[in-house]
Amino acid sequence: MIHTYQLTGMTCTSCEEKVKSALLQVEHVTNVEVSKENNSVNITMDQHVRLSDLQTVLDSKYQISVMNHNELVEHTRSWFQTYKPILLIFGYVILVISLIQVGNNHFDWMQWMRHFMAGFFLVFSFFKLLNLKGFVESYVMYDVIARKLPVWAYLYAFVELGLGIAYVIDFIPWITNWITLIVMSVSIIGVLKTVLNKKQIQCACLGAVFNLPMSTVTIIEDALMIGMSAWMLTFF
Repeated sequence: MIHTYQLTGMTCTSCEEKVKSALLQVEHVTNVEVSKENNSVNITMDQHVRLSDLQTVLDSKYQISVMNHNELVEHTRSWFQTYKPILLIFGYVILVISLIQVGNNHFDWMQWMRHFMAGFFLVFSFFKLLNLKGFVESYVMYDVIARKLPVWAYLYAFVELGLGIAYVIDFIPWITNWITLIVMSVSIIGVLKTVLNKKQIQCACLGAVFNLPMSTVTIIEDALMIGMSAWMLTFF
């Protein structure tokens, strides 16, 4: 994404280079184009960066401000752009499994959750298997088991596939749900540590196909699966 800002205080081409060099040091900034004539700067970033973070790296004589856009609007828009793949996947899965309930005489929440789990695991394992090596390289960076036993990263994608199939055919529900509960509970530990320590690494939930940052969204995904499997175990 490219944002255009007003930048005052530049008096020569040397100022342009100083500003560019400083802004390129900001995390998530990938390219900077500065124009002294227009008192503007175009900043390319792979994730939204707050205006205050940009100002911090600049000399006090340079003042950066918004130009024809609202900071909050841009932040919201960039959030949706970043997580668009996950939002679309969840949207499609929820739509399909909800339509299945239309044919039932009543809304079956247990069946709805089982189908959701099936869709979740099948779709997410699919993206992991598209580039298994890339997924493994990302997963071993934060998973507590994979960091010590890398082979688990390879197995994990197939475990998700197996769980997806198990939910589709309703294979021994108490076993399927217990495995899900254990696997996802262990998985969320590494995610929590990464997010709480504010480490900037790629989330491996969709493999290496999409460049998604590790964030609270990943925590919500894992927590959702943990919650649903625990619920189905309770009322099985």
